[in-house]
Amino acid sequence: MGLRAYLDSLRGKRVAVIGIGVSNTPLLELLLEAGIDVTACDKRDRETFGTLADALEAKGCRLVLGEDYLEHLDQDVIFRTPGLHPRYLEKARQRGSEITSEMEVFFRLCPCPILAVTGSDGKTTTTTMIAGLLRAAGKRVHVGGNIGHPLLSEVDTLTPEDWAVLELSSFQLMTMRQSPHIAVLTNVAPNHLDVHTNMEEYVEAKAAIFSYQSPSDILVCNEDNEIARALSERALGKVKYFTRKSVPAAGAFLRENEIWVRNALGERPVLPLEDIRLPGVHNVENYMAAVAAVDGLVPDEVIRHFAQSFGGVENRIEFVRELRGVRWYNDAIASSPSRTIACLRSFPKKIILLAGGKDKGISYDILGPEINAHVKYLILCGATAGVIRSAVERAENYEGLPIQEAAEWQEAVAMADQAAAAGDVVVMSPASTSFDKFKNFMEKGEYFKKLVNTLKE
Repeated sequence: MGLRAYLDSLRGKRVAVIGIGVSNTPLLELLLEAGIDVTACDKRDRETFGTLADALEAKGCRLVLGEDYLEHLDQDVIFRTPGLHPRYLEKARQRGSEITSEMEVFFRLCPCPILAVTGSDGKTTTTTMIAGLLRAAGKRVHVGGNIGHPLLSEVDTLTPEDWAVLELSSFQLMTMRQSPHIAVLTNVAPNHLDVHTNMEEYVEAKAAIFSYQSPSDILVCNEDNEIARALSERALGKVKYFTRKSVPAAGAFLRENEIWVRNALGERPVLPLEDIRLPGVHNVENYMAAVAAVDGLVPDEVIRHFAQSFGGVENRIEFVRELRGVRWYNDAIASSPSRTIACLRSFPKKIILLAGGKDKGISYDILGPEINAHVKYLILCGATAGVIRSAVERAENYEGLPIQEAAEWQEAVAMADQAAAAGDVVVMSPASTSFDKFKNFMEKGEYFKKLVNTLKE
């Protein structure tokens, strides 16, 4: 069934779309343009949407907004937004409504192979790596799911020779009844338990990425992660493992500072670790997952060339520039101490750190010892400058770490440029939100990169 045929099947039915956000706006427009009877429901009030609400109504869309937006759902088909737990739609399901989602329909209609990635950590980077590797090998790739853009509206432009590469969250997977041809499970650890009923539900959601595979499909799984390894025993298709600790029967592993691959034809070296530009052991694991996933699809020399040039996902320890022997990285997404700690542990030697932003009332005590252990020079900016300094100076391992405070980020970057010498690494990892000066972390990251790229040789 193609997209047109699917839309035709909705004619005469009442359709509800839950959530008027980035992912669902294209879906709403698609349904409305097809002449479908559509109601858009959202918890937020009309003022939040401004002219978008007027534009949707002008196209014939009904709007149900406010706190009781889920109270009277009885449409024939309801598209669930990924972040809404299915339990909130249970009454509608019992009344006879079909509960689905943009991604579930895409799986039904997609004419090309689907490769999808999920996990508690590393999803975005691994998905981006895989898409980049397939593109570098000359394949036409469409990226969607949690990243990229909604793909359903363009599914009729895909061909059987293309590849769809998706990042899928546990929320998207909860109601999926189809699995990709190649599934990648990076790891499973407690996460999103404020939304999921319990850990068991979260784990089962992750397992859905391979639960409906056929025997000819492939699961790529982290053998070093206890939960993921246990889940893989339920796989219906072929399992490839990636591991830093052993040599799997099939998959990717480490040997003498190089990523190797093992398959039915034997084993071979694929990627020297020195060719990987991204710092941190976690990125070695991301590459192992990606290499195992594309084995047989992407030539080894293409993998090596890609790794030598890939600077990472934007705002996630993203390589910005090397200037006078100093390497600069943008980790603007690190809006909490735990994220910055993960960043600090990614580098093998002490770095120059730029941190600070808006204070959201959380403790920075855990960050202080980590900064003392991993930072050689600290530059602080923003509302949290004082609390971060205090956490560093109160820590038991504080030994007089040089700390400077800047009034603006331009001054902070200039301070770092002056302090850095050839061989140093400078990282902006705020450990705070960006809302003191910026709309979001993306805007903060763009501004930081602009400042770094205007530094003179």
